[in-house]
Amino acid sequence: MSNTVGHCLPQRALCRPCAVGNPNSRSHQGSSPSLLCGIPTASKAEHGFLGSKLSSSTTKSLNQRRRAVSMVPCAVLAPDRSSELMGKFELDSSSVLQVAVTAPSQGSPAQIDLLVTNSSSSLVLHWGAICPRKEDWLLPSSRPDGTRTYKNKALQTPFIKSGSNSLLKIEIDDPEIQAVEFLIVDEARNKWFKNNGKNFQVQLSGSSKENQNVSGNANSNATVPEDLVQIQAYLRWERNGKQMYAPDQEKEEYEAARAELLEEINRGASVEQLRARLTKKPEAKESRTKKSATVESEIPEDLVQVQAYVRWEKAGKPNYPPEKQLIEFEEARKELQLEVEKGTSIVDLRKKILKGNIQSKVSKQLKTKKYFSVERIQRKERDIMHLLNKHAPQTVEEKVYVSPKSPTVLELFSKAIEEQEGSIILKKELFKLDDKGLLVTVVSAFGKTKVHFATTHNGPLILHWSLSGKAREWKVPPPDTVPSGSTLLEKACETPFIEASLAGLVYQSIEIELDGGNYKGLPFVLRSNEIWINFNGSDFFIDFSSETKESRKDAGDGRGTAKALLDKIAELETEAQRSLMHRFNIVADLAEEAKDAGQLGLAGLLVWLRFMSTRQLTWNKNYNVKPREISKAQDRLTDQLQNMYKTCPQYRETLRMIMSTVGRGGEGDVGQRIRDEILVIQRNNECKGGMMEEWHQKLHNNTSPDDVVICQALIDYIKSDFDINVYWDTLKTNGITKERLLSYDRAIHSEPKFNHNQKESLLRDLGHYMRTLKAVHSGADLESSIATCMGYRAEGQGFMVGVQINPVKGLPSGFHNLLEFVLEHVEDKKVEPLLEGLLEARAELRPLLLNSHERLKDIIFLDIALDSTVRTAIERGYEELNSAEPEKKMYFITLVLENLALSMDDNEDLIYCLKGWNHALEMSKRKDDQWALYAKAFLDRTRLALASKGEQYHHILQPSAEYLGSLLGVDQWAVNIFTEEIIRSGSAASLSTLLNRLDPTLRKVAHLGSWQVISPVEVAGYVVVIDELLSVQNISYDRPTVLVAKSVKGEEEIPDGTVAVLTPDMPDVLSHVSVRARNSKVCFATCFDTNILSEFQANEGKLFRLKPTSADIVYRVIEESELSGSSSLNITDDQSSPAVNLVKKQFIGRYAISAEEFTSEMVGAKSRNISFLKGKVPQWVGIPTSIALPFGVFEKVLSDDVNQEVASNLQMLKKRLTQGEFSALGEIRKTVLQLAPPSPLVEELKEKMHGAGMPWPGDEGESRWEQAWMAIKKVWASKWNERAYFSTRKVKLDHDYLCMAVLVQEIINADYAFVIHTTNPSTGDASEIYAEVVKGLGETLVGAYPGRALSFICKKNDLNSPKVLGYPSKPIGLFIRRSIIFRSDSNGEDLEGYAGAGLYDSVPMDEEEKVVLDYTSDRLITDGSFRNSILSSIAQAGSAIEELYGSPQDIEGVVRDGKIFVVQTRPQM
Repeated sequence: MSNTVGHCLPQRALCRPCAVGNPNSRSHQGSSPSLLCGIPTASKAEHGFLGSKLSSSTTKSLNQRRRAVSMVPCAVLAPDRSSELMGKFELDSSSVLQVAVTAPSQGSPAQIDLLVTNSSSSLVLHWGAICPRKEDWLLPSSRPDGTRTYKNKALQTPFIKSGSNSLLKIEIDDPEIQAVEFLIVDEARNKWFKNNGKNFQVQLSGSSKENQNVSGNANSNATVPEDLVQIQAYLRWERNGKQMYAPDQEKEEYEAARAELLEEINRGASVEQLRARLTKKPEAKESRTKKSATVESEIPEDLVQVQAYVRWEKAGKPNYPPEKQLIEFEEARKELQLEVEKGTSIVDLRKKILKGNIQSKVSKQLKTKKYFSVERIQRKERDIMHLLNKHAPQTVEEKVYVSPKSPTVLELFSKAIEEQEGSIILKKELFKLDDKGLLVTVVSAFGKTKVHFATTHNGPLILHWSLSGKAREWKVPPPDTVPSGSTLLEKACETPFIEASLAGLVYQSIEIELDGGNYKGLPFVLRSNEIWINFNGSDFFIDFSSETKESRKDAGDGRGTAKALLDKIAELETEAQRSLMHRFNIVADLAEEAKDAGQLGLAGLLVWLRFMSTRQLTWNKNYNVKPREISKAQDRLTDQLQNMYKTCPQYRETLRMIMSTVGRGGEGDVGQRIRDEILVIQRNNECKGGMMEEWHQKLHNNTSPDDVVICQALIDYIKSDFDINVYWDTLKTNGITKERLLSYDRAIHSEPKFNHNQKESLLRDLGHYMRTLKAVHSGADLESSIATCMGYRAEGQGFMVGVQINPVKGLPSGFHNLLEFVLEHVEDKKVEPLLEGLLEARAELRPLLLNSHERLKDIIFLDIALDSTVRTAIERGYEELNSAEPEKKMYFITLVLENLALSMDDNEDLIYCLKGWNHALEMSKRKDDQWALYAKAFLDRTRLALASKGEQYHHILQPSAEYLGSLLGVDQWAVNIFTEEIIRSGSAASLSTLLNRLDPTLRKVAHLGSWQVISPVEVAGYVVVIDELLSVQNISYDRPTVLVAKSVKGEEEIPDGTVAVLTPDMPDVLSHVSVRARNSKVCFATCFDTNILSEFQANEGKLFRLKPTSADIVYRVIEESELSGSSSLNITDDQSSPAVNLVKKQFIGRYAISAEEFTSEMVGAKSRNISFLKGKVPQWVGIPTSIALPFGVFEKVLSDDVNQEVASNLQMLKKRLTQGEFSALGEIRKTVLQLAPPSPLVEELKEKMHGAGMPWPGDEGESRWEQAWMAIKKVWASKWNERAYFSTRKVKLDHDYLCMAVLVQEIINADYAFVIHTTNPSTGDASEIYAEVVKGLGETLVGAYPGRALSFICKKNDLNSPKVLGYPSKPIGLFIRRSIIFRSDSNGEDLEGYAGAGLYDSVPMDEEEKVVLDYTSDRLITDGSFRNSILSSIAQAGSAIEELYGSPQDIEGVVRDGKIFVVQTRPQM
């Protein structure tokens, strides 16, 4: 319950404190000031208290909702004296609370002993005592050490950690205390433990039920009015967490409420006293004067309604049932009554509360009969596919090539300075002098500071300079620092430049040597022939104290960036630092060049402006600029960005991010109003000195986005009744420190000081002024952007005078009302209606954003603001989702997904994810038993989409951030997190959080557990944490190692010495790495629980034992002594895999053979198995036509005279490879691709393909044959891919003896592809088949394509009843035209002791088309009967082939128009 909600409840509504949320957390705001102790509630619109019943949507009883106590090993509580174990309570799956009570004895108080098993070290007891006739918790004076008071309502005592358990002892010496109530909180995890939603209660004397019985007999004929019973039942429901009650529970609760009130009557309370307590209305007393009664009647009902509305609005607009509404009206009446009794007249009261449009809001609420419920907009029905964008930018990386050019004399001078012995470069700045340059370099050498000036200026030149110990100071330098030929003046020195030359190039220079003096900098100007040269109207200044910028030689080579553009930006940064006007104009000047450089160019601008907006770059330096000049520069820049947005749809996403860093600028001279209106504020409110005058000077000198923050800090400070801490908190939260205030050219030294008489006027004027500031600096501010689009005129005396912004033309009908709804609900605690309104507004704007609207940039800024508000709203809504049902969490996910899709240039994957979530919601609503499994697949796919987007951002932005950040000397931490912060600033981060919250629920409902065990092997090893399995696949570990890998794609090799691989990634169970793990007896599993993975990562280096079960892994830390005697756990060089012998195959004199000619001397097992199946499988199973290029053909082609040079190069590269130069592998593959085909090969291959009825590529033209020949060579070249080469080295296989035949087959343009293991590989169960199915070609299944395939099992004795284990999450499917595929078929596959299958490449002649998959239109996913038919057919084919071979088989095949085709089979390893 939030702090605001508390104000809506009666001051003494709860008899006792109830469960409280964490007062310091966002999700559990803790108790309100008006309650004894708050209770976090799952407030939902469908919950309510209606009539005499508690409404609910569940049929579970309270007893059913209690958790069963599971048997877990735990400690036993052993108190000091003879005690009674009062109970055990399961806190979570591993922790149990034990409570024991020791009765008081002579000289010893009562004692409560608490023990929590398997606990963390951060448990705290939140507690208080219960006494007769007291509704509040009593806070005993006798307390354990470390106890603190919480809001004077409860005590909080930390537990004492003892081993894996936590203990606490409480002594109660007050005989009045009958019981102790408590909750337990784990502060580290922000998790509260309750007793089935209620407080734990320990009785110290007597039974509460017995007491009720005794008191009940005293007055058994007493009655309670039904309206009071309803209120008491509501209060019970509220403090019990607003649980969802079944009808019988509602009745039970209602009668319990009646019993509680009867008990109070039996104790002597009157019905009138009960009514007063429950409604917070003072009971009538005879002594009450007639005058006071008259006062109450004088409160007009319309004011009570307004006050009740204000209370409801402050509470976050919760949905109140009728009983709660009654309480709220009485509370509102009481508040107004107190005001009147203090002397406020009804007239003044009316003026006070009827401000703005509050009365119209209340009238609207009452008119629509909605009272205290949140209105919602009606979203229009739209086809989701209308949101589709497919403008994927083609990133062309700039080739980093610097054409040879002669260095300039200043570059030579700089290099000479840098190379001087002992010199450390402190500062280097290049200034422009018309078309010449002035280079100033500050170096530290041997304890002295030297300042070198060098220029290419022609003619006599004088340096007029001094030294400064503080800002703007000119201090005459000491005589011993003055260069020869200088002239000392009163406050300066004049030194002539001396002509010199380097490499025949002439320049002029001065060297000044400083020895101590603690100088801050060196100001200077230049004089040439009596003409003074300064820095744009100000002095030049070299700052000695500024942080050293990294020199360009440390900036890297700029690969992956628009380097030339970034170099130019770095050169112009000194000019850009003068003011925001200069910076925006420079960006505008560079905009076209950036566009021409493509996405990397625009990324460079984004990085530069983002560094600016995050205050990493200087906004103003020694230059006064008028606000209207800044506004004009912004207008110019945003106009250019708007035009790019129109003409370059592929860059809109980047352009939006650029625009979000730049203010909109103002029309109608809005910029100038910044200067004028601060004077109005000072005049109206008589605040012309101090902080306001300093701010006024800063605003006149150089306004910036900081002024928006300063204005907000002042407003917050005034609203807080002038709490200066609030002022500083607002500044700090928004990145403004005292040091920054002092760093302005017109520094702000003072704190604000106002008096109460100025409060109302200042709030009004600063509120108006904020609009002016935001109009210039905050284009993406919601209120400002809405006002700009809807239009506004001058408002407020002296504010925005003469300014009129016209409404944007062509806005959709009703759009004005929609934006009003958004503004009205923008701060609602219940965010669902707001989110719907924001998304509806964005959807309505989308057609305008796609067209060339005359006010397009205003529409873009509005859309950016709506997008940003979605993110802040969803973050505020996390609390609402804490106890929400899965359907509501899924609905929120659909809203955030829609928002993300509306902001992306290429959103096809997200659109299909959105369709999938909508389908999952429908399945859930109709109680489909597969809904959770289906939703889990789309959760995984959405995560993949977010990860892919993050990788794309990192690839595009991070190199530019690192290169430009290095050039500009940006703080390294800001560079390191640049891309991460870009992602966090959007709704992708919010979506990721929602997915993480829903994932455990889906896994629980779908019975998935925390693990998917791919290779179940019990092992022990030392934990090593890595980012990618690929990065360590060639490493050999010298001790048993458990790898915790963030990324596993599916094609990697498992390093030597590895006993287990654990990953959050989702490789297919039948992927290459999965097969290798099972063959190598390596434990391999996907872990879905981030807490478990974090535990392993935190214990890196420790020794763990892993024991897999069918769906879980039991793990624990062990001692090294437990390794001895463990099988397969000790890894040494002597125990490496035995050598595998190969027989080198010879060329048999034939370049091509038919399937009937396949023998072991000519082809590998892959080809022979296909030949064997022909005619033996059932007729309904198709086998593709095949021919082959037999063993030895590659070697024969290589030895042909036409390939003599290739053979020579290959021999040289192989020699380098044997010497350990593994980079030669890539060069070997490139060399193989240079082979030319001997004419006999072409003729024989053509003949065999025609003979088999296969199309000959050459019949379609010479280029088609060239494609086929390249595919054949790629198969041969895959003998030298890294994965295969290191795999053969591991088993000491002679790589020269490995020969490659090529199986040639016509591609079946598949609807689906599948892989079957006829013995379940995860469980070893030979009675069931395991298979995986993907849409399109099988390369997405066996290759490194992200996501999971559809997986199923099928019992061999019931092949018509397949069971789906998981739905597909692969976003990409591969499809191809009618074509030929060339499959690798080596003599190194399927050998005893070595499984080489999948190591080498199969290459189609034509490139596959990648298609983003929409599973909501796929019959295999949506049509249960069709799915059962296809999966049953696949299982039957697998069973038939296993029966044919008499052993478990690993089978690959495809489905085309419902027909099963098998393309290869091999023994299952």
